[in-house]
Amino acid sequence: MHEIVTLQLGQRSNYLATHFWNTQESYFTYSENEESPIDHDVHFRPGLGADGSETFTPRTVIYDLKGGFGSMRKINALYDIDDAQQMPKGLWDGNIAVQTQQAIGQNDYQRSLDAGLEPPPLDSETVRYWSDFNRVFYHPRSIIQLNEYELHSGLMPFEDWDAGEELFVNLDKEHDLLDRDLRPFAEEADQLQGLQVVTGTDDAWGGFAARYIDGLRDEFGKKNIWVWALEETEKGPRHQEKRGLKKINAARSIQDVASQASLYIPIAAGLASSPSYLNFEDHSPWHISALQATAVESIGLPSRLRALGGRRRTFQTLEDVLNTNNHQTIAKLELSILNPRSLNLQSSNTASKDPRVTEKDFADTSEDGVHSTNACLTTMDIDLFPGNQQNHSKHIFGRAEILRGNWPSQALGLGEDDDNSRLRRRPVALPIIERYRTSLLFPLLDSFPKIYNNTSLSSGLNSVAVHASLSTTSEVGERLKGLEDVVQRTRGFEERELLLNSLGEMREAYEDGWKCSDEEDDY
Repeated sequence: MHEIVTLQLGQRSNYLATHFWNTQESYFTYSENEESPIDHDVHFRPGLGADGSETFTPRTVIYDLKGGFGSMRKINALYDIDDAQQMPKGLWDGNIAVQTQQAIGQNDYQRSLDAGLEPPPLDSETVRYWSDFNRVFYHPRSIIQLNEYELHSGLMPFEDWDAGEELFVNLDKEHDLLDRDLRPFAEEADQLQGLQVVTGTDDAWGGFAARYIDGLRDEFGKKNIWVWALEETEKGPRHQEKRGLKKINAARSIQDVASQASLYIPIAAGLASSPSYLNFEDHSPWHISALQATAVESIGLPSRLRALGGRRRTFQTLEDVLNTNNHQTIAKLELSILNPRSLNLQSSNTASKDPRVTEKDFADTSEDGVHSTNACLTTMDIDLFPGNQQNHSKHIFGRAEILRGNWPSQALGLGEDDDNSRLRRRPVALPIIERYRTSLLFPLLDSFPKIYNNTSLSSGLNSVAVHASLSTTSEVGERLKGLEDVVQRTRGFEERELLLNSLGEMREAYEDGWKCSDEEDDY
């Protein structure tokens, strides 16, 4: 079944993942005559509830700090049983005094879902935690609260990379976290495709993730491990010291995590520029994660669409396009959004009504199958790659795209599929590009903020067309060079030289084969 197990680390990651799981839940169909285009077995696991009824819950493990789960209970309605049945009889039969912290109350949206009523609209004020807009039931084993640190604590902030590393080491020594938390989900899989990790990487969660992924690599060998690496944006002069700490944390995460992951995708919280159709509150984690989730959910779509023609797309399929020299594990994420009705008017090219991936296009416009420029590549509206790269002559090594909706082929510069083209292009460092098409649009649920709902997209949309891409590009090398400069200026950092050497070695993978020697000497 090519299952994928997800690991969610921290508040920011859980915001993004909640949008992801809400979207997966929306693909379920409940009519015998209607088949979902999504193979739900990839991300969901069957089970039994407390009353013996069948359940279908995400294959995920969710970590957060004390207070980070909001109003969510570990035992939800699917697994709830009478408290009297849960309490085992012990040696003490006397009175028991239980002290509990005051529970965080549900918002109106969650109360309406529990009552089976139409929920009221959400806004940034009513979404205080990621659980406030959650629409999915999780297995109790998925919910893991780390009580050693408290969310938004001013006394013990969970910000330093070393603190996260130390927390994992201590907990793992006591509990063996992989064995206790992740193994039950992995062992349920018939044919595990890989794991995806959603984590902050510029705070303490980066250190926690680094040691966790060490264990994953030891346990699962050559299995595909994708890391969605979230980075915040601190603005203003008073945050200068904090920005420096975050960049050092991000650099250490790249050193330790990207070297173990089969694909590492840094994702910024802020945008250097945004299109006019984006109605975006950059202070709202609900808004930020919604934009990020649109790209993340879309780019991984081929790995969970039902197989067509006997061929299934997997994490490995996408990696084969991106990692052109076996050392390019860091990729750039981008996307564009369009009103699907405007696409239907633009294009006379009729996409298949089958929402599964129906074709693979190779971007090749020359007679001999070798094109010397990036002219066949579309510029995306939204760049989610961290940093402020200024390299206008960027080079793309590999690029995987997903087109949701009836995007016209002419606008994308698509040529004929040629199986021999990749063999001719790879040795001369020319772009390897694959595009996957599906008519399945990205749904705009009532749990999703109206960030795409201004006049240029038209009001009343319940779904949007998405063009998303992952690229290995020279901009990755430019970002690594920028982090090297930050590390070089940092004093009192014991492992500075080792970190500099690691970043420098990684940067070379995004330069070799296309930069001339004079350009390389500039570094």
